[in-house]
Amino acid sequence: MRAARRLVRHEFLLLTSLLWWALRRTPNTGDGTRHFGYQRGEGPMMLGLGFVCVVETVMMALLLRPWPTAHHVMLVVDLYSVGLVTAFHAACVVRPHVLDSSGGVLRVRRGAHLDLRVPLRAITAIRHERSVGPGGARGGAVDEALDVSVGAMTSLTLELAAPVTHVSFLGRRRPVRVVRFHANDPDALVSGVEAARSAALGGGADA
Repeated sequence: MRAARRLVRHEFLLLTSLLWWALRRTPNTGDGTRHFGYQRGEGPMMLGLGFVCVVETVMMALLLRPWPTAHHVMLVVDLYSVGLVTAFHAACVVRPHVLDSSGGVLRVRRGAHLDLRVPLRAITAIRHERSVGPGGARGGAVDEALDVSVGAMTSLTLELAAPVTHVSFLGRRRPVRVVRFHANDPDALVSGVEAARSAALGGGADA
């Protein structure tokens, strides 16, 4: 039952992302925060997937024309699939990573299904470190490391003094001490986190 609720919530967040995207607004980010996008790495892939879904919709509509019931059912399914692909991209656009200096937290996000809150005081190191391949493609966690890949790629590595709790898509909880994720401008995010962390520690710590 809990898994079903999480699935419904995820679908709701995806669909509402379309509205935020159309309004060109970023929800749930207050004053004094900096936003760092990450969707650029998978833009071509999402465009290609969307194109395939549109072609499939047209082809199935033509093939099933002699069978009206099957045609209508598949048309609804195909249009919904196109909408989900668009909504997934929209969620990545309107839910960027958020550096909240006043709140002392870095929110590492991935569309509608990941929002990991990392206290700035827990960060011991952050560096620009590109990883492409099987490690980034699996998009999962190994031991106490979490890979949040975009287009099978990560560009940043975050090391923590104390673990934070990662909640998976279906609600599984586990501690993580290393987070690998992607940002369109990793150098700007590194600089921002180092400055905010230094301020949070009273200017007496090095990143």
